[in-house]
Amino acid sequence: MNSAFENPEWLNYHHLRHFWMIARHHSMTKAAAILKISQSTLSEQLAELEGWLGQPLFDRRGRELHLTDAGRVALEHAETIFSSGHELMTRFRQSDQNRQRVLRIGAVGPLSKNLQFDFIQPILADSRTKVVVIAGALDELTRRLQEHKVDLVLSNIPLRADQEHNVFNHLLGEVPVFLVGGKKMKLAPGKFPKFLKDVPLFLPSRQSDVRADFDLILANAGIEPFVHAEVDDMALLRLLALSGEGLALVSKIVVERELQSRKISFMLRVPGLSEKYYALTVRKRFQNRWLAEIVTIFRARLNELSKTPAK
Repeated sequence: MNSAFENPEWLNYHHLRHFWMIARHHSMTKAAAILKISQSTLSEQLAELEGWLGQPLFDRRGRELHLTDAGRVALEHAETIFSSGHELMTRFRQSDQNRQRVLRIGAVGPLSKNLQFDFIQPILADSRTKVVVIAGALDELTRRLQEHKVDLVLSNIPLRADQEHNVFNHLLGEVPVFLVGGKKMKLAPGKFPKFLKDVPLFLPSRQSDVRADFDLILANAGIEPFVHAEVDDMALLRLLALSGEGLALVSKIVVERELQSRKISFMLRVPGLSEKYYALTVRKRFQNRWLAEIVTIFRARLNELSKTPAK
């Protein structure tokens, strides 16, 4: 038997979980309330864990607790241990005959449904895997990710390092952005972006990085855009593009099927503009081999879309 398992000081799972809860909320008081134990008990357990590891795990800054370098290392290992524990419980709670892997995906609300479909399509070919897709706001999905209620989050917005230090952004790829319309439009003469003067535009909201970059392009050209509609939902933006009442600013993946069926009559790539897509996880690496394979397939898919010619 491995001597590590014979050592009476091996890690206590509950102490590790309580440490994770403190790290999640940066507060002993909040963590104790959620765990329904006294603050003194929680403080004692943290001290025991720090004693076992031989290093302090938190620095106190004002009323908040922040991870030390040792604390960040411990947190990453804790995430791995919790994930392995969950997989162990799942494995033995299911019969051999009905055993099924479950992949729980969070998808940021405005994210293209085409993109979500392209991500999960390879998974559906495996009858052993069940896919659960949960749509929501980025902050809510990040919370679910940290609580191990979802396995990864698909997003077109990266999470800033100062928002959640224990969530990692994995760049999946970037797709060119186009101005598209459902019919030929009468446009003013001139090159992009001059011809957009007085053209009705359907744009994503200002929360989008693509929108911010597009606004900057127009501002530098001295053009005040005629914003006919501003929406977060990519499905609605696609329908507006098909309406023929203006031009919509979308990544190619949003209208790819319409391009194939020739429902889009006007299409112009916006020079230098692309939309990036991310997978958010609580680990630096995709440790499940089958999940890593899915991500590899999807990255290749986005890479193909990125090769679209300029016009």
